[in-house]
Amino acid sequence: MSKSTYRIIGLMSGTSLDGLDIACCTFEQNGESWSYKIEEAVTYKYNEEWSKKLASIHNSSAYEFALANTKYGYYVAEKVNEFISDKNIKGIDLIASHGHTIFHQPEKNFTFQLGSGAAIAGRTGITTVCDFRSLDVALNGQGAPLVPIGDALLFSGFEYCLNLGGIANISFDNNGKRAAFDICPVNLVLNTVAQKLGKTYDSEGDFARSGSLNNKLLDKLNNLDFYKTTGAKSLGREWVEQVFFPVLNSFEISAHDKLNTVCEHIALQIAKHAKNTTAKMLVTGGGAYNSYLMERLKVHIQAEVIIPDNQTIEYKEALIFAFLGLLRFEQKNNTLASVTGASTDSTGGAIYLGET
Repeated sequence: MSKSTYRIIGLMSGTSLDGLDIACCTFEQNGESWSYKIEEAVTYKYNEEWSKKLASIHNSSAYEFALANTKYGYYVAEKVNEFISDKNIKGIDLIASHGHTIFHQPEKNFTFQLGSGAAIAGRTGITTVCDFRSLDVALNGQGAPLVPIGDALLFSGFEYCLNLGGIANISFDNNGKRAAFDICPVNLVLNTVAQKLGKTYDSEGDFARSGSLNNKLLDKLNNLDFYKTTGAKSLGREWVEQVFFPVLNSFEISAHDKLNTVCEHIALQIAKHAKNTTAKMLVTGGGAYNSYLMERLKVHIQAEVIIPDNQTIEYKEALIFAFLGLLRFEQKNNTLASVTGASTDSTGGAIYLGET
């Protein structure tokens, strides 16, 4: 059923394990264009039990994994119900849940985002769209990034859309076609190193600022094979654990120096893909709060770096997954082959109907 106005709850849980982002978003269609408003948004921080489980569930038995998929779905539903009650929200058309990525191996036609859509729909009574990536992977795509269609339709005023979450990804128009890909790890690495200093993350990049650049480490990181590949490409936890961390950990230098060097690495990798000197670059995700990283980025690119309001920084991905759920519900393409490398554009997502 197609409508001109939707109220949708978007859910996002990123690889940096910050928590579950919930955003209630309204979308209104005018001709071929859509406008949006984030009405309410909250991040529910994971307790220690869920943080540990999400970080280690990939090593569990099949039984434990299947049980966690259902239990996490129930947890998500509980938080959605709490959010709706606390904010007194009415008239929700859909829930669009990204889930929490546990496996992402598109080269094996395999990706998995934890969080049963059936559990969410069953416990909330609201129609739920989930599992956005699997169809694209089945079509020999990377299953990522999925945000670019939202960038193109909702944030067309920016030449570059850069998100700095667990992984950095960028989206831009390339001769009339959307181009987008994962660039390098960000908070997946920075947060892990900061934890060795007793903090969950490097607040404003202060640890990194106090460190020194290690050029040998920087060269090793910049020469990893992933950075030499072109076209559709994506990164997951597996690559960071199996490729990036072994290089980082082979250097017996201080955590401060590692953070400084990784920030320089991130800025340089982004700069390779931001050549337009007159462009505006929208920067969102937790990394936008890392003042030192933003300083290094501005050193290496000439584009105008625009850091928006906190709500957009923190909830842009939840907003866009709400929009992807809308497109799926309307049976319109929400995944672009031009960015994922799939054989065709597709309409990804499984739908579990709520109460009728």
